[in-house]
Amino acid sequence: MRWLLIFLSLLLLLLQYQLWLGEGGLAKKLTLERQVAEQQQRNEGLEQRNQILVSEVVDLKEGQESIEERARTDLGMIKEGETFYMVVEPEDK
Repeated sequence: MRWLLIFLSLLLLLLQYQLWLGEGGLAKKLTLERQVAEQQQRNEGLEQRNQILVSEVVDLKEGQESIEERARTDLGMIKEGETFYMVVEPEDK
């Protein structure tokens, strides 16, 4: 009977070790849950960025105003009949 008690105690210790520290144990589970939460946060940020890009594409496809704005700010273009004024700020020394 004593050997059975020792055997069952050792088996319990082995199972506890695998539960807490072994491959697929609770420590690994907590690590994976943390990684999943971080990835979900990254995905949310990327989804927001994608929504901004989609709305920008729709604006460029449908509206002339956004195309004009892009041409003015990015390419420095002006409309026919407009006068371009460049204001140069003096450098402080």
